[in-house]
Amino acid sequence: MASNTQVSAPTTGISQPVSSPLTKDAIFLVLTINPGDQSRASVLSLCADLSALLRTVGFRALEGALSCIMGIGSDAWDRLFDLPRPAALHPFREIRSGQRCAVSTPGDLLFHIRAKRMDLCFELAMQILTRLEGAVTTCDEVHGFRYFDDRDLLGFVDGTENPIGGAAAEAVFIGDEDPAFTGGSYVIVQKYLHDLDAWNKLPTEAQERIIGRTKVSNIELGDSVKPASAHNALTVIEEDGREIKILRDNMPFGLPGHGEFGTYFIGYSRSPRTIEQMLENMFIGRPPGNYDRILDFSTPVTGSLFFIPTATFLDSVSSVRPEEAESSTLVEASTSPAPSTSSSLGIGSLKGERSYE
Repeated sequence: MASNTQVSAPTTGISQPVSSPLTKDAIFLVLTINPGDQSRASVLSLCADLSALLRTVGFRALEGALSCIMGIGSDAWDRLFDLPRPAALHPFREIRSGQRCAVSTPGDLLFHIRAKRMDLCFELAMQILTRLEGAVTTCDEVHGFRYFDDRDLLGFVDGTENPIGGAAAEAVFIGDEDPAFTGGSYVIVQKYLHDLDAWNKLPTEAQERIIGRTKVSNIELGDSVKPASAHNALTVIEEDGREIKILRDNMPFGLPGHGEFGTYFIGYSRSPRTIEQMLENMFIGRPPGNYDRILDFSTPVTGSLFFIPTATFLDSVSSVRPEEAESSTLVEASTSPAPSTSSSLGIGSLKGERSYE
């Protein structure tokens, strides 16, 4: 039962590295939690230990800039924590119009692992899955890479409009609108598969009108020549005359021998509604029928939404039942030896491990 979880109520703390600089390599893991109390306990244990595991792997090559962002899905939140829900957390909602469909697929946990070297990403992914062995099922695993000058496999630069610095933090981190979860974020992930044969048969000028930018120089097309259905027109969201930004960390992926070529879309925002509106514009159209023509060549095969708690919140999680913790404290008090005369505090690990002097 969720009431067995020991975790402090969310407070402002250190955010996960959502707005960190983009990296050369990434692994995206989407998992579901298996039935049973032990599966739940294993996940909670990893929540508390993830930062230490990250430091251990990353220390082997500090120049590799290893990082990991952990996201929690709507159903998993209710199962793991006896706490209020983040205000905008819900399952990803399918969007359908004619032949176009932004599918909703299972996902309880997301691990977005980034580094300048794939071996670091690979090692951390192995360590995470080893810790969770038997507790989770892998729904999707994608190994992404940077393609030349940040291009996707369609040949266009991806992520040009990403905010930077303070603007990135403003775009992705929850503020006063949900004070219990300040510093958290939301993320939507989709795995798109491309029909490159059909795409590459298009003249460059036709491709540019679909994307809304020139292919070689990455210059935005002028309003006089850019169609209203261009990708970069439909994904602009404005409220009260102000553009609402998101942070993308999309990655190309592929298996040439299997004819698989794609883009892993991952978008962070302080509210999932911004990305949902973008997707509605793309799949349904703005106005309806004026849809994103890139969808004639790219098909999403997954779709999930996750909440990104702060790193401080994850560090505070424990799978110990309150009554067990109280009983353990009483036993230790009744059997504790005489006070040590050494200079050590004798507290060992803060996660309840023994101290060895």
